[in-house]
Formats: sequence, C-alpha cells, structure tokens
Amino acid sequence: MHAAVERFLHSLSGHASPATLDAYRRDLTALARFLEASGIDDWAALDVAQVRRFMGAERTRGLAPRSLARRRAALSRFADHLVRSGILDHNPVALTQTPRQPRHLPRPVDVDQLARFLDTPHDGTPLAVRDQAMLELFYSCGLRLAELTALDVTDLDARRLRVVGKGNKPRQMPIGRRAQAALADWYRLRGQLAGHDEPALFVGQRGARLGHRAVQKRLAQLARERGLAEHLHPHRLRHSFASHLLESSQDLRAVQELLGHANLSTTQVYTRLDWQHLADAYDQAHPRARRRAPSDDT
Repeated sequence: MHAAVERFLHSLSGHASPATLDAYRRDLTALARFLEASGIDDWAALDVAQVRRFMGAERTRGLAPRSLARRRAALSRFADHLVRSGILDHNPVALTQTPRQPRHLPRPVDVDQLARFLDTPHDGTPLAVRDQAMLELFYSCGLRLAELTALDVTDLDARRLRVVGKGNKPRQMPIGRRAQAALADWYRLRGQLAGHDEPALFVGQRGARLGHRAVQKRLAQLARERGLAEHLHPHRLRHSFASHLLESSQDLRAVQELLGHANLSTTQVYTRLDWQHLADAYDQAHPRARRRAPSDDT
C-alpha cells in the first residue's frame, strides 16, 4: 500500500510543490496505517465507510477542520488516481462531505498604517532594498507567498507580472507605480547577491532563491523594526490588498481576477463582503432591478 502511495506521489512530482508532496505523503500514510490496523492491506478494498471511519478518527484525535479538509482533498485525489489505474471502480471519498471551515480571516491592515509602514526609510543595503521590493510587490499585486517565492526575473516586465497560482492557473497582474520603483532599485543591486545564472527574482544572502519561511520571518521582523503594532505575514498583505481595492473600486469581479480565485464566492468570503454590498451592486447594475415601478394611471 505504501508503494502505491509513492508511485502516486512520483506522478505528481513534475508539477506539485515539495510542500504539497510532503503533506500528501503524511495524509496518505496515515490512511494506509489506519487501514492496516483494521486488517486491510489492499487499496482495492477502500470504500466510503472506511473513509468516514478514518476521518472520524482524525477528528476525534483533534485534527482541526482546515487540516481535515486538506486531508480529505489528498485522499480524494489519490482515489481518483486509483480509479484511473483500474484499482477502484469509483472514488469513495467523493461520497463524503468536506468538513465545514471556520471563517478565520485576517484583519486587513489600516490603509494609513500600511502606507506609513511601507514609506518608512531603510538603510539602502541590498537586503533592505530587496525587502522593500518584496513588500511593495506583495501589496501591489496581492500575491500568495508561494507565488512570490516562485517568481523568476523573466516573469516581470516594466508594468506587468505573470504568476502561476493554485491549480497551475496562470494570470497577469498590473504592477503599481511604487512597486515598479522598488523593483527597479532591487534590479540595480540584485547582482551583488545573485549569481549570473540564478533565475529567481528574490534571493537570499547566499544568492539562492528565498524560501517561504525566510520571507515570513523577514516580514515579521520588518513589522517590529518599523513600528507596526501588529503581526504581519504575507496572507495579511494579500487580504489588505483585496479589501482596500474593493473599498475603492467596489468591483468584486475585478478583485476576483486579480486574486486568481476560481469562484466569486471565494472572493466574497475572503474580503468579508456583506450581502448589502451585493444587493446595492445588483440594484445599480441589473437592468430589471432599475426598472420603474408601474404607474397607477392606466
């Protein structure tokens, strides 16, 4: 059973991130061990009852709803692989419900506070200039952490950025004026850190591509150094981007495109958009909502 898991992971290795592969390995290994403890040693015996028992045991063990949802997604993708391989005739995970998620969204940083934070002078060293470019790009484009760290120099031109988001979905983003200036400053100094053949846009002191954890630590440290009285992390900058843009434009569809969301409902939850806002937008935009009431005169 474990060998089948490794074959599945190998099939994903060409396009899935190392973090995704590690998470899938943990999830599927946990299921394999659960089945083996029940005397099952063949994936062909997997059915919906066993999936439900496994998910129930994980919930009882204290796994959070978000982790349970991720675990179910991994199991479902593996079950699809087993169907394609002829081991199962259907996906039993698809017959189970996704655990309901609590809506724990980060608060956006106040616009004025964020402006003061971004405008705080720095010492002009290559690392400080790099950090400023990262901050401006995060806020200008609403990037996910994985999208920023995966950027290569060739993904940007003067005013536009190309990223590959979740589900390998590409999108293009306009780059704001302040982010353009910060990137230009970084380009002038990048060669002091990066090697000639290094494609990564953002590199560390040793010249290699910055990892997720390094970026998270830098943002938290910069928040402390610049006097931002709140914890700062990449997703909070992304949320601030979405909220501030929506407040200014009231264009939910545009924000959806810029965030790279497949479904409008995701954007609505993400930005804490209330139904009154949707109702107002409907009243203003829909031709049947704006029609005059029938006259009493006949």
